[in-house]
Parts: sequence; structure tokens; C-alpha cells
Amino acid sequence: MPDSSLSRSRGFPPEDRIRKRHEFRNVFAARVAKRVGPLRLHGVPNELEHPRIGFSVSRRVGNAVRRNRIKRLLREAFRLSRHKLPGAYDLVVVVAPHRPLELEDYQRLLLDGARRLDRYWRKADPGRVPRPESSHRPPA
Repeated sequence: MPDSSLSRSRGFPPEDRIRKRHEFRNVFAARVAKRVGPLRLHGVPNELEHPRIGFSVSRRVGNAVRRNRIKRLLREAFRLSRHKLPGAYDLVVVVAPHRPLELEDYQRLLLDGARRLDRYWRKADPGRVPRPESSHRPPA
């Protein structure tokens, strides 16, 4: 049987995705968003031990080829940096029209936005923000 932590690091499994309408609605209902470059990150703490992500890319961003390329790059950026994210959040990325960036740029933007959301939630409601077990922070 394959090691689940190994398979989690290599793919983008369904448990890391926000796909259902009520999940998106829950994130948007919190009304907490941070803008980083051409992205607006909406986020809310979840009850899981890991972050999840969803995307909203309208037709204004470009044709299907451009929209899908941006979504692929954002999924890969999330996959590569999810172990660096500050907590267990449900994140929805709303993409503004722009030329596709490099993968490293999307990684930097996602991390920056997630850290800003984490700071907000820690100030607003410290008891609500769970830490994932896989966090690489030293114990306090």
C-alpha cells in the first residue's frame, strides 16, 4: 500500500479541492479577502488538518486556453507550496484579467495572500484558527 503522505505531496487529490457550491458560498460568506497582484484570495479557517483551494476564473480573464493555463499554474503553485501555508484554511482564488505569470510568481502570491489571511484571522478570532499537524513550526 502506498504511503499517503507521499501520494499527497505528488498530486492534487479531491480532499484538497473546493468544488461544491456550498463550500464556495461558505468561503465568500466570511467576507474576508486579500488582494495580491492579479489575485484576490478569500479565506476561512476549516475544521480539517490541511488547506483546501478553489478557483473562480471568469471569461474576462481570457479565452478558455488562457483561463485553463492560469488554473493549471495556480493548482501547481498550491500543490508545491501547501506545506508552507500558515494554517488549515479553505481558500478561493478569484483571478483578475492578466497575462499568465511564471509558476514561482503564483507560488509567491499564494503564500503572501495566505499569510495575510492568517494574520487577519489570528487577530479577529484566535480560537478559530486550527494549525495543521504537518506544520513545520517549532512548538511554542
